[in-house]
Amino acid sequence: QVQLVESGGGLVQAGGSLRLSCAASGRTLSSYNMGWFRQAPGKEREFVAGISWSGGSTYADSVKGRFTASRDNAKNTVYLQMNSLKAEDTAVYYCNQAGGTWPWGQGTQVTVSS
Repeated sequence: QVQLVESGGGLVQAGGSLRLSCAASGRTLSSYNMGWFRQAPGKEREFVAGISWSGGSTYADSVKGRFTASRDNAKNTVYLQMNSLKAEDTAVYYCNQAGGTWPWGQGTQVTVSS
């Protein structure tokens, strides 16, 4: 059974940066396209960024140019570098296989103060 553990969230001022990590156990991530998702209060979970098994990346329009997804297959971990954070980025952030088909982790809270 795959387990995903997200970390790196916190409280940051608008314009600041955070780097999120997602470590996996029970599955080798190198063969999978992975995604980052977020869920703000009262809203549905949404796609934020994706990183393919070969390292290619895609982004939601709302974060393009500010967020960067990456991966370290040796550490079985994916990352999300978030720069120029805005209040509207406040949410719980999750990683998952790109289709969102694995069990969800607990997520990591990102709060951006304006």
